Amino acid sequence: MEKRIELERRARKANQITDLNLDNCRSTSIVGLTDEYTALESLSLINVGLTTLKGFPKLPNLKKLELSDNRISNGLNYLHTSPKLQYINLSGNKIKDLEALKPLKEFKQLTVLDLFNNEATQSDNYREKIFEMLPSLKFLDGFDIHDVEATSEGDDDEENGNYSEDDDSESGDTGDDEEHSDDDFSDDEDNGDVSLAEVYNDDLEEDEDEWDEENAEDDDDDDYSDDDEANESSATAGAVAAATANKAENKKDEANNASADEPQARGKKRKHDG
Repeated sequence: MEKRIELERRARKANQITDLNLDNCRSTSIVGLTDEYTALESLSLINVGLTTLKGFPKLPNLKKLELSDNRISNGLNYLHTSPKLQYINLSGNKIKDLEALKPLKEFKQLTVLDLFNNEATQSDNYREKIFEMLPSLKFLDGFDIHDVEATSEGDDDEENGNYSEDDDSESGDTGDDEEHSDDDFSDDEDNGDVSLAEVYNDDLEEDEDEWDEENAEDDDDDDYSDDDEANESSATAGAVAAATANKAENKKDEANNASADEPQARGKKRKHDG
C-alpha cells in the first residue's frame, strides 16, 4: 500500500491531495496513509483485502469513503477521526449484525450508506432499523426510506433543466466560443491575415499552373515534331516520285532518238554498199 500511495501522489505534497485511489493494492490493514493528508476529501480502498480499520488516519475533511469488497467485520469506530463523512460504501464485506454499525451514529452528516451483500442485511426490519439509527441518512443500499431508487445529482439537474456555468465551461459547449471563432475568422480576413491552409492552397494552385504550362509546351513540341516528320515524309516521297518520272522521261527520249536514227543508218549502209 505504501508504494501505491507514493505512486498516486506523483510528487505532490500530502496536504495538497484531495482525491486518492488505492483500489486493488492488497493489504490487510491501513499502512502508509498518515494524518498529513489533511485536504483529502475522497478515499477509495476497494478490493484491498482489509480485515481491520485499525490505524485509520485522522482525515478531517474526508467526505467520501469506498470500502467495498474487503473483509471488514467490525471496527467502524476507527473512522471517528473523519467526522465529515457523508458517503460510506461497505458493500461486500463481513458485517454480520446491526450492532457492528452503531459507531456510524457519530456521523451527523452521513447521507449515503451501502451495506449490500453483508450478512447484516438479512436481519429483521433491517432497513427500518438503520434509518432509525441514522437520522441523517437519505439513501440505504441505493434506495431512500420509501424504497425509491436514488438518482445522481447530474441526472436530476438534466431532468429539471438546470445547468451550472461551471458545467458549461468544463464541457466547452458554449455559444460564445462559436461566435468568437467566427469573429476571429472575420478579423483575420479584414486585417489581411492569411491562414496556413490558404497559403498551402495557393502554392498548390501555382504548382498546378506551372505543371499545365510545361505540359502544354511539351504538347506543342510533340505536335511540331509530328508535323515536321509528316512534311519531311511528303517531301521525300515527292522527290522520289520526281526522280522516277525524270528517269522514265529520259528513257523515253532515248528510245525516240534511237528510232529516228535507225532510217538514216540504213540509208548510209545502202549507199555504202552501192
